[in-house]
Amino acid sequence: MTPIQAKKFFAKHNIRYVLAQFVDIHGAAKAKAVPVEHYDMIMSEGAGFAGFAVWGLGMTPDGPDFMGVGDGGTLSAVPWMPGYSRIVCDGHVRGVPYPYCSRVAAKRQLQKLTDRGFTMWTGIEPEFMLLKRDEKGALGLVDPTDQLDKPCYDYKGLARAGGIVDEISRHMRAVGIDVYQIDHEDANGQFEVNYTYTDALKSADHYIFFKMAASEIARSHGAIATFMPKPFANRAGNGAHFHISLGTAKQKNAFYDAKDKRGMKLSQLGYWFMGGLLKHANALAAICAPSVNSYKRLVVGRSLSGATWAPAFIAYGDNNRSACVRVPGGRIEFRLPDGAMNPYLATAAIAAAGLDGIDNKIDPGEPLNINLYDLTLEQIRDRGIGLLPQNLSAAVDALEQDEVVKAGIGAELAAEFIRIKRMEWIEYSRHVSDWESHRYLEMF
Repeated sequence: MTPIQAKKFFAKHNIRYVLAQFVDIHGAAKAKAVPVEHYDMIMSEGAGFAGFAVWGLGMTPDGPDFMGVGDGGTLSAVPWMPGYSRIVCDGHVRGVPYPYCSRVAAKRQLQKLTDRGFTMWTGIEPEFMLLKRDEKGALGLVDPTDQLDKPCYDYKGLARAGGIVDEISRHMRAVGIDVYQIDHEDANGQFEVNYTYTDALKSADHYIFFKMAASEIARSHGAIATFMPKPFANRAGNGAHFHISLGTAKQKNAFYDAKDKRGMKLSQLGYWFMGGLLKHANALAAICAPSVNSYKRLVVGRSLSGATWAPAFIAYGDNNRSACVRVPGGRIEFRLPDGAMNPYLATAAIAAAGLDGIDNKIDPGEPLNINLYDLTLEQIRDRGIGLLPQNLSAAVDALEQDEVVKAGIGAELAAEFIRIKRMEWIEYSRHVSDWESHRYLEMF
């Protein structure tokens, strides 16, 4: 919006403050409340932040300020915070876009697709759980009756959390984000709210807005909305699957081909893009499954409901949810990303891997339209099927060796990401868990 349009918007919606919002390297929303009278400042020099105080901005205490410069096309109300609006910011330092800002990295990589005549479309599926703490601080479900062994699509589970998910949906729709379905997912207390796909940058903006909404609306109901990849050992984890296609000036979905001989309605362009995803899947794991906890979700094995839905196998299939890539008719569903990922980094990395597949015409091989969970690890190896990294350290090793994915998010940001994730792994490795104490304390 122009300043004149913004002033009309503020007056119409009784807005007093603008949240100048960006994300840190983990994808956590950061913001500063700016009175609307200073909107012009956000749009010019930007709102100032001490960059050293934020994860992953590559700054020291003696460094310059990180300036959040607003993207006028993202200004919207924040319905659960009356009187507030939100504008998404790009990081600038000394007047130029800052390479450690993940949204800047995504824009730069998406521009490479634009230069080839492509628009990348994505739809992100946010899964989350609704939990609460008891009087002793222990975590449990908001709805203690949500205890079915197979709770997916359960009416009672959805109805009893309806107040929270309805409020999330209403607030998303109030700012023009088109929610089209809501369901109870495969784990107890787990839900998914689906909204319409859009261009990849806007899709990442929407995902952050959704997480902001879900966390605060749940809190107002005495609940915790968690996007933690694997909160419970014996239940399915929280994914954030990316539905991906590329458009051109002549064809909105250039991945669609009704004459596909494999029957998946996928074009040659789509197969090459998918070939890039599979080739770089190990490195993409570090970006798309970026926490220690992420790899509790990617472990091969069954949950209480009968399946983990974990995309641990580097393979693709028609409607095969046991592979990390599913092809639901003319588009690609990349099932690796989870609720801990930074959507801007994931978008940049996915775009880079897919573009490498197109440039080098990488063949993804034949589809595997079988239940991969039924195969033993020996059978997986005999078929030449790759297995995704099984811990964060192995994923970071793969990223460090993958020049395409590192270039996709930018050399500076990649180095910072690797440094922070190595620190996270060391901290985890030093932690002594209850499992270890119970098993080893008197064993020897």
